[in-house]
Amino acid sequence: MAPHGNRPTVHPSRSALVPERSVSLGEAARFWGQLGLVSFGGPAGQIALLHEELVARRRWLSERRFLHALNYCMLLPGPEAIQLATYLGWLMHGTRGALVAGGLFLLPSVGVLLLLSTMYALWGQLPLLASVFWALKPAVLAIVVQAAWKVGRRTLATPFLMAIAAGAFLALAWGQVPYPLVVGAAALAGVLAGRLRPAWLGPGLAARAPARPATGARELASSPDAVGLGVGPPIHDDATPTPAHGRP
Repeated sequence: MAPHGNRPTVHPSRSALVPERSVSLGEAARFWGQLGLVSFGGPAGQIALLHEELVARRRWLSERRFLHALNYCMLLPGPEAIQLATYLGWLMHGTRGALVAGGLFLLPSVGVLLLLSTMYALWGQLPLLASVFWALKPAVLAIVVQAAWKVGRRTLATPFLMAIAAGAFLALAWGQVPYPLVVGAAALAGVLAGRLRPAWLGPGLAARAPARPATGARELASSPDAVGLGVGPPIHDDATPTPAHGRP
């Protein structure tokens, strides 16, 4: 028994340091439905909107976890924005969450697309509607450029990564190099840099251990992922264990 006036030393676990937060399936469904109604700008705009809502505002997952999921979805055939939304829904609520997130992210957009395409087919030649669609072009372009700038500013952290991005752009735009070859060359460059010059891929990567130790709420909130983002650690951060439904 501890002496009177002294309490035994207790080393708090991560669950004691990080406030447990959870999002119900109903709350997530409302969010995905609302997001599906405003997800304009194509994949680039949709990805930027997902990042703004899930990483910066709601803190459902960390910056690094979001970017890793985005990179993986970029390699899969099909629309990466819907795949990313489906994965995030699965991460939080399993198969039901994946179906809800993917469906509600897609179906409202399909409805808006059908409405706009019907309007264009019926009245697209009218001067008033034609002027509206012409005015939308620069607005959509601005959305795409802003989205690309946001994602690039967070991912191109070193001159080496900037060089890969520039080389890939030149290869696709002017060299007419097939997309799989560009992706394969970038992956090979990453493998070689990770073995020979890890610092070229990002600050702190060379010193990063294979298994990161658990950290407290204060440390997580002050990490580079949380700078300029919402308050508090994300629900799914870099050190969060894989959920039970995600284990093989």
